[in-house]
Amino acid sequence: MASIAICPGSFDPITLGHVDIIKRGAKVFNEVYVVVMNNSSKKPLFTAEERVELIREVTKDIPNVKTDIHSGLLVEYARMQNANAILRGLRAVSDFEYEMQITAMNRKLEEDVETFFVMTNNQYSFLSSSIVKEVAKYGANVTDLVPPAVEKALKAKFKTP
Repeated sequence: MASIAICPGSFDPITLGHVDIIKRGAKVFNEVYVVVMNNSSKKPLFTAEERVELIREVTKDIPNVKTDIHSGLLVEYARMQNANAILRGLRAVSDFEYEMQITAMNRKLEEDVETFFVMTNNQYSFLSSSIVKEVAKYGANVTDLVPPAVEKALKAKFKTP
């Protein structure tokens, strides 16, 4: 059986922490779908289409990674792709409680899809898209936080040098 994982998130924008999780997942699974999901509690800086393009750009050298957008339930998308796994990164204990709730609900909705957690590398344990946007908004250097294409896109959005 081919192993297909869905790596969901808002990716607004994709960070080096996200890229690390995606690359590590791509070593384990035959295919990894990086899926921009709609999170109604967040107001995105980038459109879903812009986020997909940025993800495509930064993962173009990983042949078994695909990108997509989905606005419904994650388990519905997993079924559509015949995926048997959800790939999630964990930064800290604070992430764990939220992720456990989501995992329990996903399992209730679709018991054949397993969730796999990957611990973030220590160098990215503090990193979030929200933090990146906040520092980029004020023109701070984000070179060590995001891929070059994302840094360029942030500068364009915030009109910073």
